[in-house]
Amino acid sequence: MRNAIILQHLDREGPGYIADLCEQRDLQVKVLCLDRGVAAPELIPNGDILVVMGGSMGVGDVADPRYPFLSHEVALLRRVIERKQPVLGVCLGAQLLAHAAGSPVYPNHRPDATGVLRPKREVGFGDVRLLGAAHEPALAGLPDSIPVLHWHGDTFDLPPGAVRLAETDACVNQAFRLGRHAYGLQFHVETDAALVRTWAKEDSDFARGALGPDGPATITAMCEEASRAVRATGERLLGNILDELLSLAV
Repeated sequence: MRNAIILQHLDREGPGYIADLCEQRDLQVKVLCLDRGVAAPELIPNGDILVVMGGSMGVGDVADPRYPFLSHEVALLRRVIERKQPVLGVCLGAQLLAHAAGSPVYPNHRPDATGVLRPKREVGFGDVRLLGAAHEPALAGLPDSIPVLHWHGDTFDLPPGAVRLAETDACVNQAFRLGRHAYGLQFHVETDAALVRTWAKEDSDFARGALGPDGPATITAMCEEASRAVRATGERLLGNILDELLSLAV
């Protein structure tokens, strides 16, 4: 039986319904909780796929002794990319994937009203514009824009040879494809309302830093309806990506 090996960095940032979609495709889901001391594998067996989830740490913390697993992940991702094995990175996972592929990862900045660049956190529900839906299998059956959950302060340059799949005004590189074997999503579509409420509570300082003092309450108040909307198209996007990756996992 083929496996979906999922690298998790925090309890609150699990795979969500990515796990359900994997099981529907006859994949055995193996969640490795790296923050609890479970080691990332040295290699991914042929036929398996790798999924790297989000977390509050960043690529800038790779050398931080609090997160010894990050350097091991980067080494694993470099081997996966070199071997053209199937991998999906979500939020931090997308940043680690971009970094492993040779791109810089850095705090996102946007100009303010005076043209001065300021740090820009993207947090809460919003839309992303999809690019190339007419010819990108991962975007098949999706509209020109879809609702997602944003929860990040960093961004990245596109890896060499990568194709941009989604963008927003606040952050141009929202999703990318590297060859046919690697996908990165800066945003979240795997979350449900319960998970979003947990983030709004446990990561409230981050939300306030982006949205002001009422940020967590605003996200919580809209999470039921907004999460249903995200899932309606998010399942299609994730399912498309998994199908593309599985077509390579032989």
